[in-house]
Amino acid sequence: MINKSIIQETTSWPFVEARKLIKERQKIIEKKGKIILQTGYGPSGLPHIGTFGEVARTTMMVNAIKQLTNLPTEIITYSDDMDGLRKVPDNIPNKKVLEENIHKPLTSIPDPFKKFNSYGEHNNEMLKKFLNDFNFKYTFQSSTNNYKKGFFNEALLLVLEKYEEIIKIILPTLGKERQKTYSPFLPICHKTGKVLEVPIIEINKKEGKIVYENENKKIETEIINGKCKLQWKVDWAMRWYAYDVDYEMYGKDLIESAIISSKICKVLGKKSPNGFAYEMFLDEKGEKISKSKGNGITIEQWLSYASPESLSLYMYQNPQRAKKLYADVVPKAVDEYLMCIDKFSTQDEKQKLLNPVWHVHNGNPPNEKSIMPFSVLLNLVGTSNATDKNVLWKFIKKNKKDIKASDHPILDSLVQYALKYFNDIVKPKKKYRKPNSKEKMALQDLVKRLKDCKEGMDPEAIQTIVYSVGKDNGYEKNLRDWFKAIYEIIFGEQDGPRMGFFISFFGIKESIELINKYIK
Repeated sequence: MINKSIIQETTSWPFVEARKLIKERQKIIEKKGKIILQTGYGPSGLPHIGTFGEVARTTMMVNAIKQLTNLPTEIITYSDDMDGLRKVPDNIPNKKVLEENIHKPLTSIPDPFKKFNSYGEHNNEMLKKFLNDFNFKYTFQSSTNNYKKGFFNEALLLVLEKYEEIIKIILPTLGKERQKTYSPFLPICHKTGKVLEVPIIEINKKEGKIVYENENKKIETEIINGKCKLQWKVDWAMRWYAYDVDYEMYGKDLIESAIISSKICKVLGKKSPNGFAYEMFLDEKGEKISKSKGNGITIEQWLSYASPESLSLYMYQNPQRAKKLYADVVPKAVDEYLMCIDKFSTQDEKQKLLNPVWHVHNGNPPNEKSIMPFSVLLNLVGTSNATDKNVLWKFIKKNKKDIKASDHPILDSLVQYALKYFNDIVKPKKKYRKPNSKEKMALQDLVKRLKDCKEGMDPEAIQTIVYSVGKDNGYEKNLRDWFKAIYEIIFGEQDGPRMGFFISFFGIKESIELINKYIK
């Protein structure tokens, strides 16, 4: 057990948020005997990595909460799958299927992938698969099911009862033209099945009905049992009320919406949940990643290049700072994960709670010391022309003779990841250049000195030799240029591994042959 005083003092953000939640909602959560956290998903496009991030971070919150209280917790993962499709995403097949069903609820549109009963169901199943692959504990809730089966009926009738008060909150946030037609209720057309954004002419609170105008006709409909859905800000508040939500994270772009929904939730009679606004992920161009655009890196791509744990660590780090999320960030994330694992076993309790891997592994990270960074493995793949794991393992065993893949599952998985990442991402971008006369002389000098080295020599001793060669060949004022030259000439990249470490693992003889190959 972790010392309670340390838990109360730690500055790791999941514990900070957990302490705040329990303090501010103590009476509420004790009365119902449970803490409910919600994550939201709009399945208009394929689930992207940001959606995963929200669930991952919420799970980290739950892990922290369990160290502070014995009250049970539940994560509700809500899919707004009754939402009307507004535009066709770029990254899907058979776009015509969607184009023909614009404005229909996502669960009423045929699946363009031809795998499930609807487009909404397909995207829901993709989300659940991702979450299950990471062993997240959650309760999945479908907007369509909750509306049609009557779970929201009581809350919907309350929204109708408080109609005027809710309108007063919403209208000041809208433009003049939008104010004239706005209603919190979106009727589902009984003819076309489309979600209608139309003026509401009459409301009948007693009977739970509204009258709206569509195509110059007055139509009366119930608001319950899936005959209507709510505009999303009101819907958000209604969900908080219906599920009795205590906590929800959301993107920074939704802060203003959260403020409005909080006011509506209060009108309905409950305190809005504690919130946490996280920054958005950006692609390599600095643009916000989007489900419809399909930009950035997908969950499947990350998991083909690196471990789930490295992705979770990336999600843990600096959630309130905008970060780029594309393939190039993967190696650094992997190496940071390895570094954190290495540190954990030697840290005291206070330091462990600040270590990201505590939160990634819920306090029980694996006890495996890393043998080499992922960046070095990537270079080994390139320089050895390795096509399978066995070739790379030969180089590893050359320096660590007694090492077994079965004893180092993390390293063994990294070997496979390195092969995939190198061939997909690194190799296509490599740009080799020929050395100038100064660089050629320096590299020839490095070869000469390496010939005096023995296999198995300490990597730091080799690194010192590389430094000395640079200093003795005109790079004493800027050794960075010396290493940059090595990387560009030998590896075809702007950056590269720590040379002493690489040469030691690749082998003295093999390194000499490699350098000679590029200076002839």
